[in-house]
Amino acid sequence: MKVIKWLVISILAIGICAVLYLTVFFNINDFKPQIVDAVKQHTGRTLTIDQDLSWSFFPTLGINVGSVAFSNPDNFQPQQMLQVKQAVASVALLPLFSQQVKIDNLTLDGLTLNLITDKKGNSSLDDLSSGSTEKMQSVDAANHKRRIPLSSFEVGGVSITNMQINMIDMQTNSEQQFTLKSFTLGQFSLGKFADMAYEFEAELADMALSSSGTGKINVSTNIDKIQISDFSIQNVVEGNHLPNKTVKSSILADFTVALDTKNIELIISQLAIDSIQASAKLTVNYSKKVPVIDLNAEFADIDLNALLPKSTENNASKSEPSQQPAETEPDLSALKGLDLSVSLKAKSIKIDNLSTQNWQLNTTVKQGLIDIKQLTAQLYQGNINMKATIDARNKVPSYQFNNALKGVQIRPLLTDVAEVDLLSGTASFSVQGQGSSLIPAKLKQQLVANGKFEIADGSLYGVNIPQMIRSAQKKLSGDLSAEDKQELKTDFTSLTGDFTLRDGFLTNPNLAMASPLIRLDGKGSANIISQQIDYSLITKVVGSLAGQGGDNTSLSGIDIPLKITGSFQEPQFGLDTQALLKSKLNKETDKLKDSLFKKLGGL
Repeated sequence: MKVIKWLVISILAIGICAVLYLTVFFNINDFKPQIVDAVKQHTGRTLTIDQDLSWSFFPTLGINVGSVAFSNPDNFQPQQMLQVKQAVASVALLPLFSQQVKIDNLTLDGLTLNLITDKKGNSSLDDLSSGSTEKMQSVDAANHKRRIPLSSFEVGGVSITNMQINMIDMQTNSEQQFTLKSFTLGQFSLGKFADMAYEFEAELADMALSSSGTGKINVSTNIDKIQISDFSIQNVVEGNHLPNKTVKSSILADFTVALDTKNIELIISQLAIDSIQASAKLTVNYSKKVPVIDLNAEFADIDLNALLPKSTENNASKSEPSQQPAETEPDLSALKGLDLSVSLKAKSIKIDNLSTQNWQLNTTVKQGLIDIKQLTAQLYQGNINMKATIDARNKVPSYQFNNALKGVQIRPLLTDVAEVDLLSGTASFSVQGQGSSLIPAKLKQQLVANGKFEIADGSLYGVNIPQMIRSAQKKLSGDLSAEDKQELKTDFTSLTGDFTLRDGFLTNPNLAMASPLIRLDGKGSANIISQQIDYSLITKVVGSLAGQGGDNTSLSGIDIPLKITGSFQEPQFGLDTQALLKSKLNKETDKLKDSLFKKLGGL
């Protein structure tokens, strides 16, 4: 018992001596000037410690830092880059003697970080990432031999509250705020997983973001790899331009950072954005000046209508002045700093009334050049295959594309996309084009393209050409009875042609339609800006119209001009009856001449 008694007294005496030494003989504030000078030497910045450093002894040894500030470079405002209201670190004393660091608790409150870009594009971080880094590396190399390796590192808990990051861009006169309301870390040691949680908010230009998450974090014993597993994130984005002004999302992911090889890997096992479900894998290698990014994602059914702003007649009229087409090119300069490969798959995509299936996209973005190597999808019993490039290296972007549709049912496609009920049949299109500018109005005007089309076993809606011819013929023969009421459509076996697009005008020089009764040839144009049609066609009757109204008279061989005008939504068809009469008279005259020649013996 005496041994234990004297052992306890000895420990208490050592503790009292340590406290007396640290408080009476060892003034921790004597190191403040050295710390400030070291920061100034290595970074050229000013470190300010407003309050005196103080010790805490119970239940563990700790240092209360108080208010700390780290300055921005000269000529940057705000003057301070980093400010901390209070920082407290509590360290267990006895493990230090065995080269072990055990922090019972680390508390950081009121950290503010101001990241600034001036009007010339210089960042407040530039000098820290160049010369100061080299200085730090030289100092580290000189002191490397004097370092005492730690046998372990443990943290009982970490609490960070009220952390705010302000990103100020003087070039665009904009400011964004990011607030980390709280971050907590449970008992942590190298090589073992520890629980973590956070709450985060951001105020952007036209929306607000709130996010919270939980997960487990592991830092390897060599501190060369960081892993976050079972990372569950809940997000809410609010803005006036969002559907229902709110978009909710959730993510379940695993995240790995390999510091030695400078690789980042993000595996998203579950992604939900409102009703959209997906999974993805993202890898980033940041060992080069331009990080190499690779993204693979697979989506289930996507209804983009749920993500688009819902408008009503009332708010549409109110917002009409602000919905004018953009007069400036979109800023794609950020693409110059990307080396990105993307592979996307989607079970189906729906936007407005357009429904498509089995999407697959493979594209790359490198130094401002977007290369869509493959874009395929199934739509309306057919498929689309597209290749394209977008050059964003210049102020005005340019593009070129090669697009093909095969086996598409054209009537439901036109109805769903453009609300045009004009054609039916199985359609195949091929088109190549190029242009510049992504401003909607200029895009239509500056697009130059050429292609061809073929529609098989279809109908031309809004007109019954055989009925028009028959009705006109009856009137010419003196029959003014009411016209037959039949469906306004003209069936055909094939409809083909080539086309060019320039200055907003689509020109079709060789439209040809074939059916059992008629042949139709001609040319025309369509203005894709005003959506007006202007076609001049020649109709030839190649068979008898008998059976269509009981008229057995054959009009075979007669050429009849047909005019198509109006708009895409309401085309107007007109038959030239004078030409029909002239052709009919010419035909009858030829018959009479032949009869006379025969009667006169062929004279």
